[in-house]
Amino acid sequence: MPAPSSNIRRSAGARFWIGLVHLWLGLASGLVVFIVSLTGCLFCFQQEISAAWYHDVFFVPAAAGAQPLSALLRTAGDTLHTPVDYITTYRDPSRAWEFMSYKTNDTALTYFGNVERFRSVFIDPHTGRVTGFRDYKHDFFNVVKYIHWNLLLRDPIGQPIVGWSTLIFVVLLVTGLVLWWPRRWTRAARRAPAPRRWTRAARRQAFTIQWRAHKRRLNYDLHNVLGFYTLLVALVLGLTGMTFAFQWFYRAVGAIGGAPAAALVDTSGGAPRSLDAAFAHIRDTYTGASRIGLSPPSGSTLYLSAYDGRETYYNRADVTIDFRNGRMSTTPFARRTPGDKLVNMNYDIHVGAIGGLPGKIIAFLVSLVCASLPITGFLYWWWRRVPPGRRPRSSRLRR
Repeated sequence: MPAPSSNIRRSAGARFWIGLVHLWLGLASGLVVFIVSLTGCLFCFQQEISAAWYHDVFFVPAAAGAQPLSALLRTAGDTLHTPVDYITTYRDPSRAWEFMSYKTNDTALTYFGNVERFRSVFIDPHTGRVTGFRDYKHDFFNVVKYIHWNLLLRDPIGQPIVGWSTLIFVVLLVTGLVLWWPRRWTRAARRAPAPRRWTRAARRQAFTIQWRAHKRRLNYDLHNVLGFYTLLVALVLGLTGMTFAFQWFYRAVGAIGGAPAAALVDTSGGAPRSLDAAFAHIRDTYTGASRIGLSPPSGSTLYLSAYDGRETYYNRADVTIDFRNGRMSTTPFARRTPGDKLVNMNYDIHVGAIGGLPGKIIAFLVSLVCASLPITGFLYWWWRRVPPGRRPRSSRLRR
């Protein structure tokens, strides 16, 4: 049967070149992929851990009513001795409200030089009592996030490194699937007089980890089998990460489904014209919102976001109020185009929050596997550098 034999040889040649691409791309990006995956794994449960660790800061005795937001804002400014840049309020009466102050230095090279201040004060909305402070600049999870985001470098330097490494990782996942695919399942092999393809041994080799095998065989299985099982979720994590890193990819995702829908504009001039009145209006309008975030008025314009999800950011309504003429524009989540919705969901998909606690657990486990792949891949390459005659027979891996 000369034809099938020729096809099999060509298939093996293609696998050789794909394997070579997989090897050198893996060696080039492995360290960054390991760092980004490990920090992503650590960041998955930061909200739950922070809420437990800083419970006395984040939570207050539940009570009815709240002091005027403007009064709480003055208290926060006097306490921080710096302008407040963002406010997060909660519908839950047992949550303290957060007043954040943030300033950057865009000429610095590293994260610690780039972030001049990044701290928050938390205030009991019922009594006006300060419950505590957070210095996010030196906070463990925030440092982990910025290692993940830009390797603690300025965005123009660090983000391209992370972005291109993530793109390479996506390519590695695809080429890894090709290399994982057993030769006996290829079309050429099916036409050749080969043994049965779906034998128990074949399934065991492709889908299970041989925990009692030689360390080289075990390492091989940890790389190939775990890589196969986590492939789809790892691809989602990689592609959503690329949306942060590359503007061209962000625009391409946003272009799905057409241009963003126009905001609903109320031109009657009847919108509230003060901070307290505007905040009360939004709370009464979006009764299902678990939290409302806003920036203190910039000139005469107030920007607010009402979030429906308890920990997610995508399902929100963005509101802009002009105090000068009483005009208000609103962009609810339901009016967004599919691409706009996908862009807004990107962060929540990336961290697994869109699936609640199960989604975070999946993101955590897959990120952990992704962090292991550069290690097991490097060990597999390193051990294969030993001359074949010196390798134990059990370590000669054949598919």
